[in-house]
Amino acid sequence: MKILAIESSAGPASVCILDDDKILYESYSNVGLTHSRTIMPMVEQALKMTSLTVSDIDTFAVACGPGSFTGVRIGVSAVKGMALGADKGCFGVSTLEAMAYNLLNCDCTVCAVMDARCAQVYCGLFSVKDGIVSRIMPDEAVAIETLKEKIKKIDGKIFLVGDGAGVCYAQFEDLPNVTLAAPQQRFQRASGVALCAKNAIANGEKTVDAGDLDVVYLRLPQAERELKKKKEQGQ
Repeated sequence: MKILAIESSAGPASVCILDDDKILYESYSNVGLTHSRTIMPMVEQALKMTSLTVSDIDTFAVACGPGSFTGVRIGVSAVKGMALGADKGCFGVSTLEAMAYNLLNCDCTVCAVMDARCAQVYCGLFSVKDGIVSRIMPDEAVAIETLKEKIKKIDGKIFLVGDGAGVCYAQFEDLPNVTLAAPQQRFQRASGVALCAKNAIANGEKTVDAGDLDVVYLRLPQAERELKKKKEQGQ
């Protein structure tokens, strides 16, 4: 099964083509360009370098959130468009769960954290053992101190990944079992999205039609939060 995966939920942009267990191609860019400028050229390059067409892809996968509201929408829209045009299924995965696949070679707990602003992080906890990722807690938006209390209860080595990892690590340094993942393992990659989707499908989860793929926001966008606040204040 060939999976084309997109990761555009934060600063880095990444595209991967996975053929069963083999990564045929992966590209990664973290140069600050908007994903609307980078993602589709990266997809075109991936197909060109693997001598594949959109029709050759069996499933299109994407990190559907949490993350940057704009970035997630760009990735989901790109996958919806390709899946619709090729009449193929698509699959959305948790941005946080996909990052746990960066550490498949290490038996550990992965704490995936992304900056949610307003003194909060999006976070998820995952166990990695013998190359298998298992979820410990659902994705949620919490204060960093609240997350710290949660991971205090976990035994064994814990790796922090994600764009919020550095901020959290600075506040978790008194926890001896917490380690900041190396840069090449820390950030979102499309290979993690592809592997996460492959394993979910192998375990019986179904792909969806392009029209049914949607984003996953753990909080309302800022504009909607401001509007809701004004309504509550009677403005």
